[in-house]
Amino acid sequence: MNDKKLKNSYDKAMKKHKGNKKAQLITTVIFAIIALVTIAFGGELKNTTTGAIGTMKVHYIDVGQGDATLVQVNGKNLLIDAGPNKSADSLVEYIKGIGVTTIDHVIATHPHEDHIGGIDEIFDAFEVKNFYSPKVEHTTKTFEKMINAVTNEGLKITTIKAGDGSKIDLGDGTKVEIFSPVDDKYNELNDYSPIMKITFGENSFLFTGDAEKLVEKQVIANGENIDADVLKVGHHGSTTSSSEDFIKEVSPDIAVIPVGEGNDYGHPHKEILELLEKNNINLLRTDFEGTIILESDGENIKVLE
Repeated sequence: MNDKKLKNSYDKAMKKHKGNKKAQLITTVIFAIIALVTIAFGGELKNTTTGAIGTMKVHYIDVGQGDATLVQVNGKNLLIDAGPNKSADSLVEYIKGIGVTTIDHVIATHPHEDHIGGIDEIFDAFEVKNFYSPKVEHTTKTFEKMINAVTNEGLKITTIKAGDGSKIDLGDGTKVEIFSPVDDKYNELNDYSPIMKITFGENSFLFTGDAEKLVEKQVIANGENIDADVLKVGHHGSTTSSSEDFIKEVSPDIAVIPVGEGNDYGHPHKEILELLEKNNINLLRTDFEGTIILESDGENIKVLE
């Protein structure tokens, strides 16, 4: 809070209590305390319920051709997807290696093996407090193993859809918004993926799972604020996702593509790389960089080595 804002607030308060000496005295004392605290903290006073405290780390974990993202903030851990079956051991090893024993929230974006393959081993290795998934089923063994893991832990599956961001509590200074799925049913499993934004202080991160252009269009049509500093590019950089309108609406400084080296799908597709370059977006890829860790202090974002 700068001196001008402080003075304006003081003047308004004094006008309101004009003629009441006791109220004026109380108001004077309160604003004197605010001024002292503001000076003590370098001229900036943050609301502990909305201002960022400490840092938030986002780990885009290299699981090959798949997705697994760990968000750490306020002593809480949120895992979005858990990669394919073949990377489950390395995923668990990585998360244990950074000192995690409890995962507060696990989200399965949609029931494709490259996103949920490691979830059963996550439940075996860590205490999981909450589990979320869109309302869609699949007939694969991998999906069955995931459901059994959740059931054996004694947890219920919390369904998430557009508007359910408040279900996920990451503590002070954070806000979780979920913009999709919008419809109850889609033809493509990918489209059940929640497009969600996590805001920490003044920084924001958008996560997309494998949501395709249909859902991107729905979210834009609903007038959602998807502007973000960092975008997890949808569907590993496939042309099924990342429409030009969507990229412009998000307008990120950084785009992260979780993708397997030399994968059979040709991800990321040339058209998406050209679109990101055209919009002057800095690109990070797990097939080139390995695991990517971004750290926010609520104002600035840096890539950790």
